[in-house]
Amino acid sequence: MKKRVMLALLLLIALITGCSSGPDYKIEVTKELYYQKDTASAFEIKVTENKKAVKGLDVSVELSMTNMDHGTYNVKLVEGKNGTYSGKVKLPMTGKYEASFTLVKDGKKAEKVVDINVVMPKGVAKMNGEWITNEDLAFYQLINQLQLEINRETAKKKYSGKQLEEELAYLDSQEKISDDKNQLLTQIIRLRSMAMLADEKGHQATDAEVDQAITKVRDQYNQFESAKRLITEYGADQFWATEKQQYKMIVLSKKVQQDLVDQVKKENPKAGDQEIYYQAQQKYEELLVSQVNSLTIEIL
Repeated sequence: MKKRVMLALLLLIALITGCSSGPDYKIEVTKELYYQKDTASAFEIKVTENKKAVKGLDVSVELSMTNMDHGTYNVKLVEGKNGTYSGKVKLPMTGKYEASFTLVKDGKKAEKVVDINVVMPKGVAKMNGEWITNEDLAFYQLINQLQLEINRETAKKKYSGKQLEEELAYLDSQEKISDDKNQLLTQIIRLRSMAMLADEKGHQATDAEVDQAITKVRDQYNQFESAKRLITEYGADQFWATEKQQYKMIVLSKKVQQDLVDQVKKENPKAGDQEIYYQAQQKYEELLVSQVNSLTIEIL
């Protein structure tokens, strides 16, 4: 009897050992998985062993809902930088999922199970954890429309005949570009990035500075009936409240621009204004690229 018990215990130990064999990898979900109807969502993990990134893995994952039967969803993950692995998966709904990972390297296989909560995204992109929403895109689209309408009214007053037709045709072509989602996202990312940098440099946008800028742009819009109409349709109070937030970032970004102008003037005391502003603009774009690369930006 004792021999039977001992044999059973040995078999149980062997079974436990077999289940936990292989490298002891740790999996961290680094890109939250979102549900987007009829769209594959990005999924990313980081694999470490003893706190060090693990490279060269062959990683696959099988996703299934914890409390409902919607089948399984298999994804092959592609290796990125510093032990990250990513892919895309189209899921049926939000909820709790079980992610069963298979990780293979040099013939050694490890299996890990991670619970994941799939949620609805709160926007179309994230910058350092802050959402860029559909409402943000709609506002920037409106700003672009306002400028185009101002340009159309100006063109009708300034040109006639063939020249007017050409100018209006050009503005029509620009409208398609200005409504593009990627173009709108680029505008938002550029402004927010430089506002963040200005804040890091210790700059501030005072209420007086923002109010002065808002008064100037309000006076400009009031000169054009098409602009006033679009603002009214959007909701004037909501428009100016959002515009104030935007101009706080604009004031901050202009302070970064002025820093660069001052720097170029100091480095090139004999340069003319045109050359100074050209060089400052070049430095601004380089600084912008560097700043964007330093941020965690996730586009859904």
